[in-house]
Amino acid sequence: MIHGFRSGMLGIDPPRKVAKVLRALDALGPIGGALAVAATRHGDHTGLIDERGSLTFAELDARSDALASALRARGVREGETIGILCRNHRGFLDVTFAAAKGGARALYLNTDFAGPQLRDVCAREGVSLLVHDEEYNELVAPIETRHRTLLGWTEGPPGEDTLEAVMAEHAGRAVPLPARVPQVVLLTSGTTGTPKGAPRHSGATLSPMGAILSKVPFRARESTYVAAPMFHALGFTEMVVTVSLGSAVVVRRRFDPELVLTDIAERRCTGLIVVPVMLRRMIDAIESSPGRFDTSSLRIVLLSGAQLEAELARRAMRALGDVLYNFYGSTEVAWATFATPEDLRAAPGTAGRPPFGTFVKLFDHDGAPVKGPGRTGRIFVGNGFQFEGYTGGGGKDMIDGLMSTGDVGHFDDAGRLFIDGRDDDMIISGGENVFPGEIEELLITHEGIEEASVIGVEDPEWGWRLVAFVALRPGCELTDDEVRDFVKANLARYKVPREVHFVDELPRNPTGKVLKRELRARLAGVGG
Repeated sequence: MIHGFRSGMLGIDPPRKVAKVLRALDALGPIGGALAVAATRHGDHTGLIDERGSLTFAELDARSDALASALRARGVREGETIGILCRNHRGFLDVTFAAAKGGARALYLNTDFAGPQLRDVCAREGVSLLVHDEEYNELVAPIETRHRTLLGWTEGPPGEDTLEAVMAEHAGRAVPLPARVPQVVLLTSGTTGTPKGAPRHSGATLSPMGAILSKVPFRARESTYVAAPMFHALGFTEMVVTVSLGSAVVVRRRFDPELVLTDIAERRCTGLIVVPVMLRRMIDAIESSPGRFDTSSLRIVLLSGAQLEAELARRAMRALGDVLYNFYGSTEVAWATFATPEDLRAAPGTAGRPPFGTFVKLFDHDGAPVKGPGRTGRIFVGNGFQFEGYTGGGGKDMIDGLMSTGDVGHFDDAGRLFIDGRDDDMIISGGENVFPGEIEELLITHEGIEEASVIGVEDPEWGWRLVAFVALRPGCELTDDEVRDFVKANLARYKVPREVHFVDELPRNPTGKVLKRELRARLAGVGG
């Protein structure tokens, strides 16, 4: 509660406003109710800026009211699933809050999906209405839904089946508040297969907002550039937090590092939400053109979605100052730890410490606690906001009420968490435990290496062996022996990759995670 007042999310308001806010939160939860809170407390303040201009919170609230009415008229009922295949733009917010107001279940789809993935997920999740951007017309054509489709973004004038058209038709209308708090479904990253649905009811608690605000100093009536895709947990969560604070959400449909930096300077954005690969491209741009980009307005650069490498943290702090915050969590457990600028100065690359009300413990594979600094174990988290089990069945491992993140890590002497890798990434080579992440962290400190990924493959002599995939910086040349010699000079001999493959770039999903399954396919001679 104290963090809500300190940030300006909560305040001393007239009884009428307080009653309206409480009704919205009770019926819609903190996710669906975020816009109602902002419109009540900050109605005339700019709520969104995208490529089509700006909208106030009052305008966004009216648009979602109209869209909820239009969806109801189309036949969408409480509990039905609306699939959302949209980039970052106003339509994403329109359908998010309209779905909540109508009591529909909102499913956020990855804009990088191939046709078979999209069809499988829509069928599994029971999508009855699909809202998508015009660019995905061909992709969604084979998918049949009960209430057809609506276009979230079009390049030309709005036609009949567009959000803009149906909102205009139902302007000034609204629907009664739903009977129960609606559900949202975010998808797992899907780096090892078809993404799973991770649903959660947000309830009436403000604990998710409080956890973030206890570690990251967002403030009301500022502006946050959400560059991370909003269909992903990081971008989605921070969009909701920004709206709840009555701050402007600034977005573009496609990420371009130079355009983002230009927008930050022009809009005087105080917050920036990115995944690590986006941050790296922005730092590359800043370093290549010193003095060109004004980032002095930034107080917060929050990133998550993939591991923050220590070298990238150092470069970002040199370029931007002490504004970097590293958020570690997962779609299933929500949040686990936050690293503040002080944490990252002391230990670049750390995932930080748990926020208020959150517990993080390490266990071995037998379920016994792992205690003491430097000792690696499986990471388990408890925060009261974990997901409810995958929509297709199953869930994550649980120990003593804590949920597995699927990662392994260790704490240092100061209680800061470090991620050593995925639980299933560890290999045993020649009897030694090896985590590929340690080799990856080292490789990118080489002045000639832009990015690197390391995988383990079976080996008849050693059990497993390491294989490195390396992308070089422009104009740099290295041999595989030089790469191996660099690792040999800095790490134990058994951590030296036995093979090095040079690539133009690493395959990644939209949140920046390396798709190691594609690297294994390349190694096997499949898929290029």
